[in-house]
Amino acid sequence: MRVVLPDNSELELPDGATGLDAARAIGPKLAEQAVLVRSNGTVRDLRLPLEDGEQIQILTTRDREDPDALYVLRHSAAHLLAEAARRLYPGTKVAIGPPIENGFYYDFEFPEPVGEEALERLEEEIRREISEGREWTRREVGREEAKRYFEEQGEPYKVELVDTAEGDISLYEQGDFVDLCRGPHLQDAKPIKAIKLLSLAGAYWRGDETKPQLTRIYGTAFYDPKDLEAYLKSLEEAKARDHRRLGRELDLVHFDEHSPGSPIWHPRGMVIWNALEGLRQRENGRRGYVEVKTPLLYDVELWKISGHWENYRDNMFLIEQEDKTYGLKPMNCPGHMLLFGSEIRSHRDLPIRYAEASTLHRDEPGGTLHGLLRVRHVTQDDAHIFVTREQIEDEVLGCLDYAAYLYELFGMEARFELSTRPENKLGEDSEWDFTEAALASALQRQGIDYHVNEGDGAFYGPKIDLHMKDVLGRSWQMGTIQLDAQMPARFGLKYAGEDNREHTPYVIHRALLGSLERFMGILIEHFGGNFPLWLAPEQVRVLPVSHAFRADAESLADDLRVHSFRAAVDERDETLGRRIRDAELLKVPYVVVWGERESLESLALRRRGGDQVTVSWEALLSELQAAAKV
Repeated sequence: MRVVLPDNSELELPDGATGLDAARAIGPKLAEQAVLVRSNGTVRDLRLPLEDGEQIQILTTRDREDPDALYVLRHSAAHLLAEAARRLYPGTKVAIGPPIENGFYYDFEFPEPVGEEALERLEEEIRREISEGREWTRREVGREEAKRYFEEQGEPYKVELVDTAEGDISLYEQGDFVDLCRGPHLQDAKPIKAIKLLSLAGAYWRGDETKPQLTRIYGTAFYDPKDLEAYLKSLEEAKARDHRRLGRELDLVHFDEHSPGSPIWHPRGMVIWNALEGLRQRENGRRGYVEVKTPLLYDVELWKISGHWENYRDNMFLIEQEDKTYGLKPMNCPGHMLLFGSEIRSHRDLPIRYAEASTLHRDEPGGTLHGLLRVRHVTQDDAHIFVTREQIEDEVLGCLDYAAYLYELFGMEARFELSTRPENKLGEDSEWDFTEAALASALQRQGIDYHVNEGDGAFYGPKIDLHMKDVLGRSWQMGTIQLDAQMPARFGLKYAGEDNREHTPYVIHRALLGSLERFMGILIEHFGGNFPLWLAPEQVRVLPVSHAFRADAESLADDLRVHSFRAAVDERDETLGRRIRDAELLKVPYVVVWGERESLESLALRRRGGDQVTVSWEALLSELQAAAKV
């Protein structure tokens, strides 16, 4: 058999050769450092056989920043954690332990509750395992043999996983620990040069609140201790920027147990909200959208037509009223379908671009709620574009251009994913072939690199998911551009074509900032509360040195307000130093001190994070106007 290497050269191997055999054939050093095989966008354990003609890449310990190389390292680290937990806490039952973004976790049922003090003990035990040496061996077994083994071990969660597993059953063994696992894993534990257990939390078995609550231990691992050090520093920075803390400290937003998952916005927070809403309305107007408003509540018959009843019912808030069931809308699309269908349409009317930033409600489980990042009360910068088949690509390009403008405005780097048909899709494969190809073509025309995320499309159509990277390097899934052939057909929507026949339109579902609540949370953390001038709740604070200068300070603030700047005067009976410090804590971008030596020709100005300087009124106004431009 032959396999193709990244440089397109071919490597001849015996039939049934594995990835590790391929590495050995290339050289002993590569075989020693090999951690994983990547083939056609998927990852594979080194121990598995290769296929004739397969194109492969062998990842090594030198690929320490590659996500797939980190994935296998962290997967193996999770198994070391499980071994340590069983040894230190006899009677512990193990559940699942996957690698996740930036680390791994493992769920356990401990014989007695454990606290944060367990993390250090477990971490020390893992280091001992690594120093002793651990190698992973893989074997495939029959389902009954696997069940029998885990029953004998007293591992009920593994028995249940065997019962529900699809395909072949494989076990991985290291030391005296055997786990049910598909892999992949390292050859041995030597590449794990840095490991840290970070936290523990409660987690229901299989995410089901009716099932036992387990203890989830989170950790991370790296090939290089320097990478762990940098990661821990980024965690500290993220903690300092946590939007839940800053939201309170900056007087922007808070939550109350009387309405879980629903933010209560303060006046200063609403300034930022309204600035984003103004941006949305302005840009929508420039790009040919029309604003609409649709109801919050519909009876279930509408949700059955749209497909949400069968695919999204568990996330809907339902209300019984006069022997009928109503649902609070989790999405705007069905209302926009009714709006389009309310009159006769012609191909000359299309494209029609409806925009609506309406309140939505989604019944997220209580355990998943997380500040502004996961809420039940959702507001999207939503739009639905009704198009002919021929207009699809240009309209998608228009959405991509709009997204690029927004992300550049906030100084965030965008990454694109094309998410394809899910298992619960509506419609025929032939229609999905067309809609997926149309989105791919638009991305290619725009020259955008993208990753294909198989099976993660919406139930009614494929989508382009827009991910943004913040100042800490964290990636957030934000906007989405979805192409839908199903919902217009289900609602019986029609337009008269050039041939005078009726045709069903396509619809592009489009939200670019996504949930405004979530976007606000990300913005708070991205800027650390140091918002650019156009977003700052208070742009200029004027501080009179004493009562004698209050009138002058108010006059300056009034002049700033005339020029549409948000200015306030702090005339409290506090020391000047205390008032300057309070302005710094609220992260006000510009502070002007007015005393005996100040005048419009000579203002004492403190820019956020800088020293005091002297500027004229004209220079200050010019600087503010330039900084506030969007």
